[in-house]
Order: sequence, then C-alpha cells, then structure tokens
Amino acid sequence: MNARPRTFADLTMPEIGDAAARGAGVILPVGSTEQHGPHLPLCTDSLIPAEMALAMAEPLDMLVAPPIVYGYRSRPLSGGGQRWVGTTSVSARTLMAVVEDVLVEFIRHGFRRLVLLNWHFENSNFLYEAAWLANERTGNTGARIMVIEAAFAELSAPAMDALFGDQFPGWDVEHAAVLETSLLLHLRPDLVLMDRAVDDAAPRHPFYDVVPIPDDFMSQSGVLYKATLATAAKGAIAWSEMVDNVRKAIAEELGPATPRAAG
Repeated sequence: MNARPRTFADLTMPEIGDAAARGAGVILPVGSTEQHGPHLPLCTDSLIPAEMALAMAEPLDMLVAPPIVYGYRSRPLSGGGQRWVGTTSVSARTLMAVVEDVLVEFIRHGFRRLVLLNWHFENSNFLYEAAWLANERTGNTGARIMVIEAAFAELSAPAMDALFGDQFPGWDVEHAAVLETSLLLHLRPDLVLMDRAVDDAAPRHPFYDVVPIPDDFMSQSGVLYKATLATAAKGAIAWSEMVDNVRKAIAEELGPATPRAAG
C-alpha cells in the first residue's frame, strides 16, 4: 500500500481521528497573496511555508493544514505596499479571527501539537494574539501552540556569504529579491519568470511608516533589492539550513508524538 499523504485536507475523516489519537501534530502555514515583482507569483509567501511544512512533516509526525493564503495588509518598506494590483489582503481582525477559529477546531479534533508557520512579515504579532486567544478559549486541554513568525532568525555566515557576498542590504528589503527568488528557483522554477527579474529599490527607506503611503516609499517594480542575483543553488543552500533549523526547533519544543490516553 502506498503511504498516505501528510496533507490534512487530502485525508479521510477516520484518518484524521487516528492521527489525533496517536499524538500527531498539525502545522498551519500562513502567508499572503501579495505582489512579488514582475517575476515571482503572488503565492510566494504561502508556497514557501507550505513546502517547508511538508519537508519536515514525516519525521515530526505532523499533518500539514491547508495554508492561510490571505495575510495582513502589505507595508511599503517590507512588501511593497497596498497599491499594487494583485496584492489581496485582510484586516488584522479578520486574520486573527480566522487563525484563532482554525486552531480551536484542531484542538477540538484532538490535536495537541500545533504549529503556526508564517512567512509573510506583516502577519507577525497577529498570529501570536490568535494563538493566545485560541488557548484561552479551549482551556486546559494540554494543547501547545508554537508560533513561528519567521522561519529563521538569521542564517549562518557561510549561507549569508553564498547568498549575498558583501552585498547584504538587510532583511527588511529582501522582498522578491535574492532570498525569495532563490528559494522559488529551487522549489518551483516553473513559477519564476527570471527573464523579468530586476534590481530595484525605493527612493526613500526610512525607519518609520507613513499613512497614506508616500510615493517615494515604493519602488517602481515592487522588488525591494536585487532579484537578478538569485540562483537555484543559493536557494538550495538557504532552504536546507532553514528547514533543518525549524525542524529541530519544533522537535525540541513539542517533542515526539504521544498517543492520547483512552477516554
């Protein structure tokens, strides 16, 4: 018999019940539908955490839930902003309510090892609040919710050198640029229009935001740095390190699957 998938929605109801009973966990990828320049797909921020979850699901005995593909509104200095066609965002209230309700449902099903795995920077803090509220609603079930708002705090010196050399601009402008483009070239090269990749930057990049968005806070292309420096080889280096780090963190924090006591 072929092994059954790790994707939550592709399993049957009895299989979900069996997974919860044996102590399997659930990873909920959270991303966005957001412009990533003229060369990357709108699904970039949702595809990356979903693929990362699948890459570590088997050894951790985790199921991968359908991703949350709409994120909090894009900000100009980290995602290009809300003026771009295609960027389709939700309010903080909506995002928190959806994530909270989904977590409560997973706990109702019997899952006790839960992970929020985010890639879209602007979702940060709202996911923590959603996890907090879900925990309050469900009471003393023994469930633990791990909130990973960024899939890495930093990369190793060799990885950073391979990615950027001496041209690292800071993570805030690494939108649709070297890292994300390299990751997509590694994971889904069929979705990348590398012949349209550009190097770009906003005329002004202060340490604060302004509403409404000033024109000079936005680049011309939606790319915030040098997308042309990306390669699949760079993506493979970063991907291997990030997956390994997140897998180790989940294993340390949530431990192995432990079957629920009968009754």
